[in-house]
Amino acid sequence: MLTPQRINKARLSSGLVLFTYVTIHLINHSLGLISVAAMQAMLDVVENIWESIPGTIVLYGAFLLHIALALFALYRRRALRMPGPEAAQLCLGFLIPFLLAQHLAATRLLYSLYDGDDTYRAELLRLYTLAPSRGMLQLILLVAAWIHGSIGLNYSLRLRSWYPTLKPLLFAVAVLIPILAILGFVEGGREIAELARDPDWLSRQLAHHAITPQAQAHLDRLRDWMRGTMTVLILLVLALRLIRRQWERRRGTFRVTYPDGRRIEALNGMSVLEVSRLARIPHASVCGGRGRCSTCRIRVVGPASALPDLSDAEMKVLHRLSAPPNVRLACQLRPTGDIAATPLLPPTIAASDKLVRSTHMTGSEREIAILFADIRAFTELAEHKLPYDVVFLLNRYFEEMGRAIEGAGGQVDKFIGDGIMALFGVESSIEEGCRAALAAAAAMSERLVHLNQMLSADLARPLRIGIGIHAGPTIIGEMGFGRTVSVTAIGDAVNTASRLEAMTKEAGVELIVSEIVARHAATDLDRFPALEIMVRGRAQPLTIRSIPLGSDLAQ
Repeated sequence: MLTPQRINKARLSSGLVLFTYVTIHLINHSLGLISVAAMQAMLDVVENIWESIPGTIVLYGAFLLHIALALFALYRRRALRMPGPEAAQLCLGFLIPFLLAQHLAATRLLYSLYDGDDTYRAELLRLYTLAPSRGMLQLILLVAAWIHGSIGLNYSLRLRSWYPTLKPLLFAVAVLIPILAILGFVEGGREIAELARDPDWLSRQLAHHAITPQAQAHLDRLRDWMRGTMTVLILLVLALRLIRRQWERRRGTFRVTYPDGRRIEALNGMSVLEVSRLARIPHASVCGGRGRCSTCRIRVVGPASALPDLSDAEMKVLHRLSAPPNVRLACQLRPTGDIAATPLLPPTIAASDKLVRSTHMTGSEREIAILFADIRAFTELAEHKLPYDVVFLLNRYFEEMGRAIEGAGGQVDKFIGDGIMALFGVESSIEEGCRAALAAAAAMSERLVHLNQMLSADLARPLRIGIGIHAGPTIIGEMGFGRTVSVTAIGDAVNTASRLEAMTKEAGVELIVSEIVARHAATDLDRFPALEIMVRGRAQPLTIRSIPLGSDLAQ
């Protein structure tokens, strides 16, 4: 069955073959910085691969398949409005065949039909000295193909976890290779132009490689035929799009209502992502609508009859996210009736952000452990210091505590003044979360001792902290507005953890842990005094453990 995923894989595979060919071609050109002989030496090796029967079949088969799939992709699009890089890739993709027609006529067809000279020397003589405008067109062709392929590779790789790290290096390579190729072509052309100053050498070359006017006219007709065929195919696809549009209008329309109240009418067959783009509504889509990144996901409200069944690919992505039933991928959902759609991720999200916001960020209930920590008497300490010193001190403190939290497997939720809120077990179990929270408390206590030693000359007295840890059901999701959107947790368990941290000041201890945390962590805290307390906002008493120092847990 020809599914969108198989079509995407076929486009990627054929594109990689063509991109490999273009890369080798550009590297071959860059050897002109050494000499024309170096260019020819590499060409002799490469020709044995691409001009062999298997190489020819693979290369031309990949080209024809890539063009066919590009035309099919153009037909499948319900809206031609798209992000800039995607539009650039599309335009360059359809420009390449028109530029390639001239190149094929002047090279491969000339060699095959009229026994033309296929050496770099003859090629540079034609394209650099005799017809520089054609040489410029060939460089434009290579650069256009390189940019087209680079954009496609970027879309394919940007979801890989290692890609953000290597992206600067890959970008540098992507810029450097075509520049070196252009410089190599120019330098090789200059070498041939210097030889062409000798009239005898030039006359011998022209006499040996000249073709008749009839042959040139034949090559020009073949070039025009290739361009005309491509033009007809593009116009045919556009005409079929218009016919489909009229047919779909008769089938009916549907409406998508967005959170801001806008209600957009669209033709049946359009995806929600295409509706957003058509209406210029910002909508995240890191992978370009290929159903891979999940950043376009939406919460849907509407009758079941308006929502087509999940495809296997969409089901796989949503299952990986542990998404609730009312969450769908906007790029895959093609409603058949009116729905309300709420995008769940900000439109400015980047590929690296997507890797972090994996499972429970759409708003879900999770049992986790929550840790609050606060510096004791910090206001009194700060009023005797310069603002710069206060910022320096807090940043050192936050760095040490943040490393302790992340080292134990937790994640810092936010810094609140001189306080810290951290979550544990968001991507694991409540048991693992509670064990990690206790380990973090012990590490924070130990790091505080080290920090006090480091800052002893700047502190009138050592820093002291209070830590409260509790566990229970919370609501986790992305909350905030604009740039302040972040993953956080709310609920009674969060409030209770905050109140336990406040109680450490009254109790004169560094750490208070609820018995619930100890039970989930399967940790014996019987050596520490237990106390049953009433916490504001809770109807039932809560058993807690008062621990003088967090580092006592490590013992």
